[in-house]
Amino acid sequence: MSRLDYIFENLRENSKKGVIEIKEAKEKGKKVVGTYCVFTPWEVIAAADAIPASLCSTSDVTIPAAEKHLPRNLCPLIKSSYGYGITDKCPYFSFSDMIVGETTCDGKKKMYEYLERIKPMHVMQLPQTLNREESIDLWKKEIIYLKERLEKECMVEITEEKLKEQIKLRNKERKVLKDFCSLSKLVPPPISGEEVQLVMNSAKFGFDKEEVVKDIENITNEIKDAYDNGERRVEKSRARILITGCPMGGAVEKIIKIIEENGGVVVCYENCSGIKEKEFLVDETKKPIDAIAEKYLQVPCSCTSPNDNRIELLDRLIDEYQVDGVIDVILQACHTYNVETMRIKELVKDNKGISYMSVETDYSQNDIGQLTTRISAFIEML
Repeated sequence: MSRLDYIFENLRENSKKGVIEIKEAKEKGKKVVGTYCVFTPWEVIAAADAIPASLCSTSDVTIPAAEKHLPRNLCPLIKSSYGYGITDKCPYFSFSDMIVGETTCDGKKKMYEYLERIKPMHVMQLPQTLNREESIDLWKKEIIYLKERLEKECMVEITEEKLKEQIKLRNKERKVLKDFCSLSKLVPPPISGEEVQLVMNSAKFGFDKEEVVKDIENITNEIKDAYDNGERRVEKSRARILITGCPMGGAVEKIIKIIEENGGVVVCYENCSGIKEKEFLVDETKKPIDAIAEKYLQVPCSCTSPNDNRIELLDRLIDEYQVDGVIDVILQACHTYNVETMRIKELVKDNKGISYMSVETDYSQNDIGQLTTRISAFIEML
């Protein structure tokens, strides 16, 4: 077993480490705040001396329970999130003292009304038309409302100094994760897309961010050293794929597996769970609330309009990662991302001159055969 094999195997075995870490923190009196989306201002929660914890939302295990209350033709991410809440199968949800959500889509904001029956909820009103001056003012107010709610719930004062401290820490994490992702710009990439996702997930569920920063830096250096010494884990002939669209994770990782079992390699994830949130830092020279508001409104999500940031980011990533083809992953009933497929197709095929395909899926394994046929044909064409 090579050194990198050992590292990745260790990450797989330690997938439950975050649960132990957060349980121990709770036993010491720490507050836990559950989150669902990258629009949640992590720094504000951390400045309240609470732990921001990403909640489970990417498995079909809890969907049957959710469908007792929610429509069957709803987005699987929403049904999974709610199902985990009502079945108590997500340890992070169980440990949470309150949940923070945002009005990114109609399904989520209505689902939050039901979640509030189980846990204290704080819903942030996300401005969805970003080319107006009042949008940033609205989002600043929402961040202040969250700050005040957290101060009350956690019985602390969130000072500017605490915010600045957390901004620096989170920016450090974003920088090292972006450096790690940038390794896949190499030809051939030094690791597979599945291994990239593995490292990104380990960071997501690491709650001591100083330790996470050190771990990611060490992994990045190990990969660089192995590559410089001639280790090649991915064949140069593999088609380089960028994945965009809805959040990846859990059951949707079947897409990655199909790509990499059929001659492709995922070199970039533009999704929420990938590089999208790491591309923009919080400006450390500005007042904390202003800087946090500006950074988070830069997230290129299809729930905002116009979503020009996504086009600009994809345009750049396709060049930087020397992409051969783009696969747009759409969760069933995610209308905003589904509507945007036409615009993404125009960018990829007409402007960049490379191949594009969109796939609509859910969290089940029922469409594996169909997806394999379509994706393998797409990669063979490349």
